[in-house]
Amino acid sequence: MLASAPNRVPQLTLITDTTRFSGESFFSAVQQALLGGVDAVLVREKQLTSAKLLALASRLRQMTHDAHARLIIHSQADIACAVDADGVHLASADISAVASVRQWLADANKTVSVSCHNEYELIQASEFDADYAMLSPVFATASHPGTVPLGLEGFRVLASAATLPVIALGGIDAGNYESLQATNVAVISAILGADDPGSVAQRLRVAGKNSRENAD
Repeated sequence: MLASAPNRVPQLTLITDTTRFSGESFFSAVQQALLGGVDAVLVREKQLTSAKLLALASRLRQMTHDAHARLIIHSQADIACAVDADGVHLASADISAVASVRQWLADANKTVSVSCHNEYELIQASEFDADYAMLSPVFATASHPGTVPLGLEGFRVLASAATLPVIALGGIDAGNYESLQATNVAVISAILGADDPGSVAQRLRVAGKNSRENAD
């Protein structure tokens, strides 16, 4: 199932990480998060074999389909096509591959997004016609320990100058979301590590709504 055009840039993306969150508790958390307001799941599992990735993506495809949410696959366009995912997300080193991935997907409703960490990569993302960029890390994050975060002001400067939609990533939770001012976000631990993933997802959606209203 494809999401409608207005939802091509998700408001709240949940990124998977089965090195830290796995098993049936992982799927339960994803299910609760979808019910709580997550509108996209990004499958980022570089350590999995193609067979295991396909199995994971297939199960998540059914879950996102039932929740009317988007499913995005990191890097592997063949897996995205196999499960009829709604898009592919590329690493910053692969920004120049946007056009070839879009050609592989062969569907104008499917998105090709990219990871960015600085002004140069955001410019590249725009030049190569990515649908949106995930800009990170905004705050310190457990998924990339030791990486210097952009910080609130650094993120704002880059995001405001970008010529394509930007999703904030890195250390974001319901407490600091509103300070980002009218941006969409992606999270891992904030939801998957929560005791009540559904409630956290709901709080993030409310924080995002408040952030957009305050910016207006």
